[in-house]
Amino acid sequence: MKDNLDKTALFRYKEIEEETSTVRVVLNEVYEALQDKGYNPFGQIVGYLMSGDPTFITNHKNARSLITRIERDIILEELIKHYFQAE
Repeated sequence: MKDNLDKTALFRYKEIEEETSTVRVVLNEVYEALQDKGYNPFGQIVGYLMSGDPTFITNHKNARSLITRIERDIILEELIKHYFQAE
């Protein structure tokens, strides 16, 4: 078991063209739908990303369907990329 802790695992995923703009558009639409319904968009999106439970996202404006079309790891990667580019 100790041998496994000494190595770094690589996370591999499929690159999707126009991924950044797609994620941005979807997150903006989901954010607006959550805000319209009176939810805290940040908390609800984090809840979804952490748990994978789509019920954290409202059906209003088709937001739940939109966000579940994109793998959560892709969304997280784009958020992290954006964070480090903003510094």
